[in-house]
Amino acid sequence: MEIVLLTALGVGGATIIGAILGFASKSISHRFSDIVLAFAAGVMLAAAVIGLILPSLEYGGKTALPVTVVGIFCGAFCLNLMDKAVPHLHRLAGTDQESHPEQTEQLNKVLLFVMAIAIHNLPEGIAAGVGFGTGNTGEALTIAAGIALQNIPEGMVIIAPMLAAGMSHGRTFIAALITGLVEVLGTLLGYFAVSISAAVLPFALAFAGGTMVYVISDEMIPETHAHGCERGATYSLLGGFCLMLAMSHYLG
Repeated sequence: MEIVLLTALGVGGATIIGAILGFASKSISHRFSDIVLAFAAGVMLAAAVIGLILPSLEYGGKTALPVTVVGIFCGAFCLNLMDKAVPHLHRLAGTDQESHPEQTEQLNKVLLFVMAIAIHNLPEGIAAGVGFGTGNTGEALTIAAGIALQNIPEGMVIIAPMLAAGMSHGRTFIAALITGLVEVLGTLLGYFAVSISAAVLPFALAFAGGTMVYVISDEMIPETHAHGCERGATYSLLGGFCLMLAMSHYLG
């Protein structure tokens, strides 16, 4: 249990580390951000397939394939619904909506983006927690490492837009902190869910894998291909994928 808790804090803390780096660097080039985010996407893709989806098939027994396929689509569909349910949160920033309508509109968009990150962090945390349910601690730590790696640039890129939209440094850091805490909660939820009932493990693994693949396809890859660095982002993704493949091969 201690290693699960430490992993949860590490995964969530990676977002905070990224946020601190975001405050320090103030401006991050799109090229650098895209390369790092694409590398993280490759790591997460390998972690989702090797650490979650393939084990789901392994533990699923006679109904392994349908359970895994249903789990993947349920994970993706659930995240899709959560994306659509993101509320407007201008009050969180403490700005005056009537006196600064243009700034408030910009802030709403930024906070929707931050809330989307928080929403995505929950299933990512669950994925890390569920990984420990397999009993393979090395593989679970590999999944968690991949998610944490993705959280650092994610924490970096959310700082500048919030500051530019008029949020104070304190409120900006609190918003980033909340996104990290959501991931800690998700990790613990995922671990306890599969600990209570081993029967849900195959579905839970596939569900977590589906959410990760959804985030990679719907959010990360489009973002890394939106600023003219498509080729570099593609090779960076492949590099991240192969690194995780090597880690799984030698440490798994």
